[in-house]
Amino acid sequence: MGRLSEKKAVVVGAGQTPGDTIGNGRATAIRFAQEGATVACVDINRASAEETLAMIEAEGGRGLVVEADVSREAACEKAIAECEAGLGQIDILHNNIGIGRGDRGVTSMTESAWQAIFDTNVKAVMFLCKHALPGMRARGSGVITNISSVAAICAVGLVAYKSSKAALNAYTHALATANARYGIRANVIMPGLMETPMAIEGNVAAGADRETLIAQRNARVPLGGRMGTAWDVANAALFLASDEARFITGVNLPVDGGQSAQIG
Repeated sequence: MGRLSEKKAVVVGAGQTPGDTIGNGRATAIRFAQEGATVACVDINRASAEETLAMIEAEGGRGLVVEADVSREAACEKAIAECEAGLGQIDILHNNIGIGRGDRGVTSMTESAWQAIFDTNVKAVMFLCKHALPGMRARGSGVITNISSVAAICAVGLVAYKSSKAALNAYTHALATANARYGIRANVIMPGLMETPMAIEGNVAAGADRETLIAQRNARVPLGGRMGTAWDVANAALFLASDEARFITGVNLPVDGGQSAQIG
């Protein structure tokens, strides 16, 4: 019996940026399936979500793929409906979505970049939760985990990404307090410096030297001097989704090797 045996889970952002390592969403979808959940892999990139599902099925797991651009409410509503139809119900909603394209400093920020980042990082999560909550409330149970970032509380140069993740933390707190009476838990995971394709490949494509970039990021991590991996985030997500965390709601959990502990 797995820790999520018979559970129906939705992982939004279950695909990933191409790269040598594994992304947080894909790793989480795989860990959920390894522990017995049937997983709906939702992503804007169907081919990447199908790769995740193939990895799940190769280990004997079960799931399905839903393609969606969740930056619009109508797409969020449709995606949740497809997941409910395919799974029967949604016990776990894991929102692993976030972009930072076009982000800049405070005096050079553009309206279009700010809006696009907030549409994906905050609005999408809000509306995915909105449309998943009625089913969870009717059953009197459910788990929602939103992936934020230590950027929400640490000094970073990307103003829109930081602001959006801070807003996501606040939204999740409101989500937890409003839904506790329905037996629904809602928490945030704040990854720190992770060795994932999204974190590394984009910077390399922009001209960064891969080995130098990795060495610089490793040096900023207090615990062991090395970045975390997607499996660290996935294992934290597994704990929060499981009954082991049945008395935990409304928390922001850093998974960052002590980076945020250096504040103050």
